[in-house]
Amino acid sequence: MSLEALNERVKTDLSYLAYGGADWVRPWEHSEGHVYDVIIVGGGQSGLGAAFGLLRERISNLLVIDENRDGLEGPWETYARMVTLRTPKHLTSIDLGIPSLTFRSWWEARNGAAAWDEVDKIPRGEWMNYLRWYRQILKLPVINEVRLLLIEPGEDGIYRLQVSGAGAPSGPLLARKVVLATGIQGGGQWHVPPMIADSLPEHLYAHTSQPIDFTALRGKRIGILGGGASAFDNANFALSEGAAEVQVFVRREQLPGVNPIRQMEVSGMIERFHALADEDKYAVISHFFHYNQPPTRDTFTRAAAWPGFRLHLGSPWLQVEASGEGAVVTTPQGRFSFDYLIVSTGLLSDPALRPELQQVEAHIARWSDRYQAPAGARNALLDAHPYLSPGFALQSRDETGRKLLHGLFVFNYSALVSCGLSASAISGLRNAIPKLACGVADQLFMDDRRQILQAYYDYDEIEFTGQ
Repeated sequence: MSLEALNERVKTDLSYLAYGGADWVRPWEHSEGHVYDVIIVGGGQSGLGAAFGLLRERISNLLVIDENRDGLEGPWETYARMVTLRTPKHLTSIDLGIPSLTFRSWWEARNGAAAWDEVDKIPRGEWMNYLRWYRQILKLPVINEVRLLLIEPGEDGIYRLQVSGAGAPSGPLLARKVVLATGIQGGGQWHVPPMIADSLPEHLYAHTSQPIDFTALRGKRIGILGGGASAFDNANFALSEGAAEVQVFVRREQLPGVNPIRQMEVSGMIERFHALADEDKYAVISHFFHYNQPPTRDTFTRAAAWPGFRLHLGSPWLQVEASGEGAVVTTPQGRFSFDYLIVSTGLLSDPALRPELQQVEAHIARWSDRYQAPAGARNALLDAHPYLSPGFALQSRDETGRKLLHGLFVFNYSALVSCGLSASAISGLRNAIPKLACGVADQLFMDDRRQILQAYYDYDEIEFTGQ
């Protein structure tokens, strides 16, 4: 099947499902301009999937905004530096159960059916190409180069989104519901230990999430802090770009070998996580954080094969200081000098860290507000996560914030504790997107309950006219 034939197959499949039927949501009029039923912030895989999920619910008065240029949404062409995805190739995601929309269908249409068997893991760049096709074939309403600055809740039940960027309108965007599909960092911020940030000028280090000019690091010595998958992705990428030496430092005595995601993908944990009690959710994600995500075997092997690669176990960084034109790192194993440092220390999830939420974050319920873990089991990282409904809606910690937060949905990494692997992993999207779409649709329906019910009671169109 050619790509042209696949495109026609997608259209046919969607027509069989009566996709694109008439909206049921009551339109709003406002003196300040058009009111969207839903604005999705983020045009990566989560935002695109969310848009498709809402369109399947016959909610088409929506808009997706993304701060990046067209085709550069998400991490895949920016800071993701793995060769292939870590997710097993057979798992489906944003296709939402439609075979012609799967990555496999797209791949086989371009490369032939036999080519699928030759794929071990999905190449990173090809995943991004698939997302571009997915957006195009579904005609998703995305506008690029629009950055969200602030969400302002109004007494009229409408959020005003202050935006900037080359694609942004002159005034605020108006929406009844806002979905924050803002990726891994969208629930907080990337974490750089103060030991590094307070000791070095910014030109000597970068977090793995930041743009890095690897061409300028050719022939240089690089030190990387962290033992997760991203650390080894960056080590391999730096060496492939010509770095002379890359040394990875890990505080553990042994690299973790267990990836809890693999177990969650087959055990029902992803699909049924919402049914767990709070104490179980907390314990499950705490266990997940303990292991995190180790490098895949092929990623580690690829990095370790370079002559300039070196791994230090049991080597936390005790001190970092500038020295000449580089940096010196002190560990229990001694002192090491580098031209540049790369920090792979993850992120912090906390609504207080998000500038767009500054007018409402004080009212947002955190896990620490709703659940107190037993002594010895508390985890401050988990406690700071927002406490969400099963439909990804923010919850208020007080009565004052109930109205202010009604209509805000979090579909990014900070949903992990409340909703499990959802927007935080490709393997979770297939189950998470319908829950999100249902949560948003339910709110819209209940908000307009009186008018919808009255229209039902007033309905008097004659259907049967026989004698």
